[in-house]
Amino acid sequence: MKIKVTNQSKQIIFTLNESDGAKSLYQQLPLETKVENYSNNEKIFYPSKSLATKNTPLLSSGQEGTLGYFSPWKNVVMYYDRCGSYNGLYVLGEAIKGKENIKNLSGTILIEKVENEDE
Repeated sequence: MKIKVTNQSKQIIFTLNESDGAKSLYQQLPLETKVENYSNNEKIFYPSKSLATKNTPLLSSGQEGTLGYFSPWKNVVMYYDRCGSYNGLYVLGEAIKGKENIKNLSGTILIEKVENEDE
């Protein structure tokens, strides 16, 4: 499963893992929502519904391009720098294209399924 996050001319492609959390995000797409800055290494957005966490691996450490889900706040996290583990932080996937664009996302983003494997 792949998803695309678009904002103005910036685009990031993520490959999702096979977890219940990743599948529940994928099922909610397309989604247009606001992206927010958080801390000094991540951008966050809120999906329409909370994600399932059963059979979803906890994030032990992440890097630029890691896609996660923070269940206490019910937000999806896109990291643009390294990160550590936190209670309730799950890994959903990794950026395979455009991870350098995460840091510059702002305003409204569009999250869509990638149907064409060439993207």
